[in-house]
Amino acid sequence: MTARTLTSTTRTSWITTLLAAGTVGLALTSCSSGPSNASATTTPPAAPSSSSPASQVDQAKQAALTAYRGMWHDFVVAGTTSDWQSPSLGQNATGVALTNMTRSLFADHSNGLVTKGEPTFTPTVTSADPQGKPTKIVITDCADSTHWLKYKTDGQLENDTPGGRSLINAIVEKQSDGAWKVSDYGVHGVSSC
Repeated sequence: MTARTLTSTTRTSWITTLLAAGTVGLALTSCSSGPSNASATTTPPAAPSSSSPASQVDQAKQAALTAYRGMWHDFVVAGTTSDWQSPSLGQNATGVALTNMTRSLFADHSNGLVTKGEPTFTPTVTSADPQGKPTKIVITDCADSTHWLKYKTDGQLENDTPGGRSLINAIVEKQSDGAWKVSDYGVHGVSSC
C-alpha cells in the first residue's frame, strides 16, 4: 500500500520523535584553587567496545528505528501543508519510500488537503541481515492514526472515515555513505493489527 493509499483511504500517518542513542564520554579532571606541588592525575573511563558483533547489530537496529521514526516525522510535518517538495523528506527515506511520500503529498496539495494531528506507533525490529553486521533491517509496526486526519483547506474534515490501527512493514537499509534510510514500506488497512 502506498503513502497515497495510506493518506486518502485510511487517513493514516505516524509521528514521533526518537531521541538518538548516543554515548556520553566522561572526563575526570582535577582542580585546585591554589598552587600545589602534587601532580593531578586523571584516568579516563574505558571506551565502550563498538566492534563486537552484538554491538554492531544493536547499533544497526537503533539506527534503523531512528530512520523509520524520522521518516514518519518528516512526512507528518510536511503533511501539515502538503509540502511535497520538502527537503526533509529525503533525510530518512529513499527509493520507493521517498517516491510514495512525495506522490502522496503532491496529490494532497493538488486536491487542497492538509493533515492535522499526531499519530502514534510502536515499531520493532523483526530481522537484521546479514547477521553480525547488518545492512538491511525489517521493521514491523502497529501504528494508530485515530488522531491524524485529512482536512480541506477551509478547515473541514475531508470525510467522516475514522483512522485506526494499521500494520506497517518497512525495509531500512544502510546507504553507501553510512546513513540508514527507509527504502520501502507497506501499510495495511485500518484494524489490521
